[in-house]
Amino acid sequence: MTEINRHDLFGKEEYSTEAHIPILDHDNYLVADWKMPPNARGIVLFAHGSGSGRHSLRNKAVAKYLVSRGIGTFLLDLLTIEEERVDEMTRHLRFDIQLLAKRLVMATHWIRTQLVSSDLPLGYFGASTGAAAALVAAAELQDEIAAVVSRGGRPDLAGSALADVTSPTLLIVGGRDAAVEVLNKQAWKRLCCRKEIMIIPGATHLFEEPGTLEQVSVLAAEWFDHHFSPLGISGKQQQFQPKSSRVRHLREGGVLR
Repeated sequence: MTEINRHDLFGKEEYSTEAHIPILDHDNYLVADWKMPPNARGIVLFAHGSGSGRHSLRNKAVAKYLVSRGIGTFLLDLLTIEEERVDEMTRHLRFDIQLLAKRLVMATHWIRTQLVSSDLPLGYFGASTGAAAALVAAAELQDEIAAVVSRGGRPDLAGSALADVTSPTLLIVGGRDAAVEVLNKQAWKRLCCRKEIMIIPGATHLFEEPGTLEQVSVLAAEWFDHHFSPLGISGKQQQFQPKSSRVRHLREGGVLR
C-alpha cells in the first residue's frame, strides 16, 4: 500500500484502501479494509473471531456507521488465507486468543507507522472471540489504545489479561443472549479499568432483530467519540451517558439501570 499523508485526505469524502500488514514470524501478510473520512478523529481496528472476517456484514455495517460519524475503520483479517482454510476444517485457530491478540498488536504497530494515522487515537472493536483478542492486545499496549468495544463477545476468554486492561471498555450484549450475558458479567467484574455493560433488550447473539445492530453502532460510536476526545484521552472526561434510553447498563458499583 502506498503511504498516504493525512493532509492528502482533506477535501475528500472518504479514502479507502486494502492494506497488507507483514507478519514478522513468517513470509506472509494480513489483509485489512481501511477507510478514512476526512479529518478523522480516530481509528477503530476491528478484531473478528469465530470464523468471521473482514467481510462480516454485521461488522461492515458498524464500520460504515463509524465512518459516517468521522471515525476511521480498519477491518482486519487476523488469519492469513491459508490459515483460514485450515481453520474451516479444524476450527481451532479462531479460539487461539494469544495468536489473534499477537496479530492485532502487530497490526496496531503497523498502523502507527503510517503518516495518516501516526498520532490519531486508536480503538478496538471485537466480536465473539475477537473481543478476547482485543482485550489481551489492549492489556499489552496499555495507554496506546484509547477505548475498546465488544459486541456479543467472549471477553471471559481473555483470562488473566482482564486485570491488566487500562483502556475504557464497553461490553454490548443482547438481552436474549443469556449465556453470553453471564460470561460478560463475570469478565466485567475482573476488569479494573473504566467499564460498562450495555444490554440491548430483545437482541439475540447475532443482533439480527430489527434495529438492534443499529443500536450497537450508535453505542459504539458514542463510546469511541467520548474516549477519543482530548478530555477522554486524559481521563478527565465526565461519566459516559448513552443517549438511548432503551438499553440497560451496568457500571461501577454493579447497579443495572
